[in-house]
Amino acid sequence: MSSPFSAKTILRAGNGILFMETTDRMDPPSLVLCAIESAARVYPDRPVAFFMKGLEDITTEEDEKRARQQFPTLSSYSNVYLFPLRMDQLFNNTPLKPWFDKVNPEREIYWTHVSSDACRFAMMWKYGGIYMDADVISLRPIPQDHFVAAESSTDTGSSVFGLSSHYQLAWQFMENFVENYRGEIWGHQGPGVFTRVMKNLCDMPVFKSTDDAMCSNISYFHPQRFYPILYSSWRRYFDVWENLPIFNYSYGLHLWNFMNKEDKSMEPGSNTLVEHLYQKHCPTAYGYILKNVQTHI
Repeated sequence: MSSPFSAKTILRAGNGILFMETTDRMDPPSLVLCAIESAARVYPDRPVAFFMKGLEDITTEEDEKRARQQFPTLSSYSNVYLFPLRMDQLFNNTPLKPWFDKVNPEREIYWTHVSSDACRFAMMWKYGGIYMDADVISLRPIPQDHFVAAESSTDTGSSVFGLSSHYQLAWQFMENFVENYRGEIWGHQGPGVFTRVMKNLCDMPVFKSTDDAMCSNISYFHPQRFYPILYSSWRRYFDVWENLPIFNYSYGLHLWNFMNKEDKSMEPGSNTLVEHLYQKHCPTAYGYILKNVQTHI
């Protein structure tokens, strides 16, 4: 009898690229589809897994293929897999389970975000690989397996990190998450956890030029690797640039979607930086938008 189709089997090599959706929505915005497509293109030999809370149970390959058909821009990539996100199961046998059993999502003002913070730690503990927020566009392969990335000279980012499964650091992240839980403070459970744990391990590195630092056996990436445009300048992605940046020192770009309260999105023909990124790094998503865009004459 063949083993059931599951994330555990697909991600068993520990080299997956992990994305997730912690709301019930099943129509992710184009940036999410672009992020996943760009990862599928940059990592053709690795499974790219998208965990969705709103997805029905998947137990066979046919279930998974059927789910993938709902996302035409992803269905042509054979290394993209969709899985349901079941938090109660994900947190089993981790320090997060008692917290999850006790917390009341309806009373949490940032539940989508704090639950996402918790999920990334548990996923990394269980599966290993590279976790990416769904607003990170991949540009080129990340050469290290074990890394965190500085967001600035004082903070460690939470939007991309890589570890092996059952790596002790992921357990420390989960413990710190629970011990210092303050769900009402934005960022306290995401970048806050990373910054607290890493400072405790080896203090914040002082970056010289664009070289990365080391912390224990972990690469501590320079802010340029994913955050060449600071969160305070997030609108620059939606600007027209006279000279397009090359991002030579970056493995990916975090587009700071949380800051985007104006619902800015990629518009074909706008000549913005984000349009150029879509054209180059997620051409299927770009072509799909182009085909479906309503032409106003």
